[in-house]
Amino acid sequence: MTQGVTEAAKQIVMGPAFWIATAIFIFAYALIVSEKIHKTIIALFGAVVMIVLGIVTQEDAFNSLELGVDWNVIFLLISMMVIINIMKPTGAFEYLAIKSAKIAKGRPVMILAIFSVVTAFVSAFLDNVTTVLLIAPVTLLICQALELDVVPFLITEALASNIGGTATLIGDPPNIMIASKAQLDFMAFIYHLTPVILVVLIAYIVSIKFMFGKQLVVKEELRQRVMAMNESEAIKDPVLLKKCLIVLAITITGFVLHGLLHLEPATVALFGAALLLLISGIKDPQHILAEAEWSSLFFFIGLFIIIGGVVKVGLIKWMAIEVLELTKGNLFGTSMVVLWFSAFASAFIDNIPYVATMNPLIIDMAKNLWPNLSGVQLLHHPDLMPMWWSLSLGACLGGNGTAIGASANVIVVGMAAKMGRPISFKKFMLYGMPLMIESVLISMIYIWLRYYVF
Repeated sequence: MTQGVTEAAKQIVMGPAFWIATAIFIFAYALIVSEKIHKTIIALFGAVVMIVLGIVTQEDAFNSLELGVDWNVIFLLISMMVIINIMKPTGAFEYLAIKSAKIAKGRPVMILAIFSVVTAFVSAFLDNVTTVLLIAPVTLLICQALELDVVPFLITEALASNIGGTATLIGDPPNIMIASKAQLDFMAFIYHLTPVILVVLIAYIVSIKFMFGKQLVVKEELRQRVMAMNESEAIKDPVLLKKCLIVLAITITGFVLHGLLHLEPATVALFGAALLLLISGIKDPQHILAEAEWSSLFFFIGLFIIIGGVVKVGLIKWMAIEVLELTKGNLFGTSMVVLWFSAFASAFIDNIPYVATMNPLIIDMAKNLWPNLSGVQLLHHPDLMPMWWSLSLGACLGGNGTAIGASANVIVVGMAAKMGRPISFKKFMLYGMPLMIESVLISMIYIWLRYYVF
């Protein structure tokens, strides 16, 4: 294998194009991390510079499966955003939150636990940002009624959304990206990731009870106020809600069966979005489409092109070779490096650009290990599969480490500031980092036992 790595290294030509593309890549990442300029502007500008300088051609950028925009990811996200935007005014999420608080009998620790479980469950099937955006305002309502500090609730909901989102293909953007590159279906994520995420979630609930339990004390009369709330009044449009739930059920079923149906997840999601637009009675879809997270979508588009540039010049291949050299080809060691490096990198760097970088790295690493294989045979090699799950667990759970590690965290911190309860970077990290390390430790044990022991 060392011979193969050496030969691969000789094939990398570190000419002007290599260094220019590398410089664009590093400079773009540095600006994204600094947050001095909006990340979407940086991603688009970096992508255009890659094309203008000829690092990638326009044909590469828009039509190449290896070097260009992953349209499967883009249209999957657009479609799910459309479904959620139509569902938003029905009051379904408000109903869910109030019902959860009443099931908890108005007890703060139980409410915290149930809200976390609900957030995690919903985030497994919907976008994390959308989930926290919908649940956070209702959390504020409950906290005001109980005269509780909203900060512990917001932090735990953000962290829970990232944990729950790790469990499925559609729960977190990194998983969508991994599924697309590795050609993995919906059920593969359920089979390989959901078991460990259930364990992580249980450990998380126990941990937050010890972290926040003493802060959450409430008077009896305030608890009765929550019990008097009528969750049924939260439902504003029951007819539209029924239509949304039917279409959502069809869409999720389509995700589960898309391998058998020979349809890409994006096609399934687009069908669901188009069907809901058709039956919802909306006369003009402009406002629904306008509310999509276009800034995030164009960030993806720019980022895919930047990554395509560094793939084309060989930077990713060089990084893959370095990882192989570091672990001396030991696949268990490599999967552990991928898991822990992904976790800490994603705590400080947005996990979306990180996974966009790591996907081609793992593929190139596989090509160096098994040069005679290609396509699904290569991507689904039994010894490579733990790498994909290590990347997913590390990138998704690692986002819990800091306030900038995941989009849901950024949204929650912004909402807390608007509520007059700012959460500092240090305070978020004080809670987030230990919980992140706990979840990655559990993941490490799971990967070791499942793929290397039994």
